[in-house]
Amino acid sequence: MADLAERALAAANTIAVVGLSRDPAKAAHSVPANLQAAGFRIIPVHPSADVLLGERVYRSLTDIPEPVDLVDVFRPAAEAPGIARQAVAIGAKTLWLQQGIVSAEARRIAEEAGLDYVEDRCTAVVRALGRIRKN
Repeated sequence: MADLAERALAAANTIAVVGLSRDPAKAAHSVPANLQAAGFRIIPVHPSADVLLGERVYRSLTDIPEPVDLVDVFRPAAEAPGIARQAVAIGAKTLWLQQGIVSAEARRIAEEAGLDYVEDRCTAVVRALGRIRKN
């Protein structure tokens, strides 16, 4: 039976990536690129870029004009509670903190609002191990 992370990722189609990097050598770029190549719709969230991975960039989650299934976070743990609040505000189904990122407060915010919550896991690894594709 698949774990929560695998089920949440398999159920997602649109993923907002908070902290998607311009640098292709960083995981915050290569992981979302991997998800995009597997058929997920990626919506970058970045403070100053205009286009990343061929997609329009938004400054915050609340600026995104379409539904988001999963919020994938590549920002420091200290920023996670604020991102969790935005994820709740936009009606995301899952908040996912990437490998190495843990936040008890973000967990509390997400779970109290009914979101699935994953932390300290890599979406690309879960996708590969679960053989999850959208195309």
